[in-house]
Amino acid sequence: MSHNSLPNTVNQAKAKVIGELLAPVAPFDQKSGRETWTVAFAPDGSYFAWSQGHRIVRLVPWSKCMTNFSSVRKEERLNSARPRSLSRQGSEGSLVPGEPREHTIDCGDVVWGLAFGSSVPEKQSRCVNIEWHRFKFGQDQLLLATGLNNGRIKIWDAYTGKLLLNLMDHTDIVRDLTFAPDGSLVLVSASRDKTLRVWDLKDDGNMMKVLRGHQNWVYCSTFSPDSSVLCSVGAGKAVEAELCLSQEVALRPSLSNSVVAKLTASMDSWAVVVLLWNMDKYILIRKLEGHHNDVVSCEFSPDGALLATASYDTRVIVWDPHTGTILLEMGHLFPPPSPIFAGGANDRWVRSVAFCHDGRHIASITDDRLVRFWRIDEKSPQAIGALTNGLCCAFSTDGSILAAGSRDGSVHFWACPRSVASLQHLCRMGLRRVLTTQQVYTLPIPRCMQDYLAYRSL
Repeated sequence: MSHNSLPNTVNQAKAKVIGELLAPVAPFDQKSGRETWTVAFAPDGSYFAWSQGHRIVRLVPWSKCMTNFSSVRKEERLNSARPRSLSRQGSEGSLVPGEPREHTIDCGDVVWGLAFGSSVPEKQSRCVNIEWHRFKFGQDQLLLATGLNNGRIKIWDAYTGKLLLNLMDHTDIVRDLTFAPDGSLVLVSASRDKTLRVWDLKDDGNMMKVLRGHQNWVYCSTFSPDSSVLCSVGAGKAVEAELCLSQEVALRPSLSNSVVAKLTASMDSWAVVVLLWNMDKYILIRKLEGHHNDVVSCEFSPDGALLATASYDTRVIVWDPHTGTILLEMGHLFPPPSPIFAGGANDRWVRSVAFCHDGRHIASITDDRLVRFWRIDEKSPQAIGALTNGLCCAFSTDGSILAAGSRDGSVHFWACPRSVASLQHLCRMGLRRVLTTQQVYTLPIPRCMQDYLAYRSL
């Protein structure tokens, strides 16, 4: 894979807009903002949820969203009219009995993190000594976890909107939440108090472990598809080091290149790191070093063979989590900025990254008012779309649609570029779900096939 992106002047297709959801204009508590810090799709595709600002989380049946978007597109074709925005207020009266219901949840404080969790009955709680539990989660249970500005985590029944649990242990903003995808209802919270906390919701929300390793805010965390590894990303001291270096260069322009090179090299020990955790033993596996500014978003590929991280240094890096190797850099600024510039303020901060479920597409949200769709085998974005003040993004369960939240509390939707996956890629994904990179290179096959399976060649 190449380590550079092509110039932004390369012609790219325009991403297809599907629709948008607008936050209500009715006044709420003006002490909190309108930002949509997070969006989430239920694992079974039944619900879409977003924090629409003013302490409010909205849950909407995803099938109803798609029906409304389709009707808008049909009407648009007939009338040749401008795409119409959909507001979700006052729409609960048209529900068909038995269908998922819309809910508006007032969480009591600004909502930063959202995550859906579904239960698998045979996955027992790790706390085997407790015979009685307050909650008995069934197979059809769907939970919504919300991380709040006051450090609390509230757990809701997604079908009824009822508050089930109130988890209190963080001492600062809960920036992100993620459930283990194995149905165990293990929840991990990432906070500005520099810690990650592991909760067992099948044990009535008992906190099982505190993971300490970050020296600054923790922005995001994500599980590998088999739930065995957790990736966490956050702020680091590299920002402070690079700012000091840039100030030193500005005050003393006569510094020689060799001195600047030595100062830049000295920042390696301050590097912002991505942390990988063993979630069976709750121990740190390795640190991934390569970014030059805060790392704010991360996600594994569906087969667990790749890890994408987004940073304020204007890049998305795709790693091999098994070896810590950088496989691909998706640059949002050409030519690539120096570490000094990347460590400061610029208009290409990458706010969010999402891995499509086809394992071939990645989406990124940046401060340059664009959403980009990338293919892992191409050097430049496959498609781009306009998005002002974007903050977060997530792919739908089937990978066909990307949802992106913005600072005004609205959510915008695009169709993911479509292409037929090769049989080789499908076989690679199937094998990589069960084989590590190290195991791939022990297979009795030609080296070129090993490199392909390890995503070293495409």
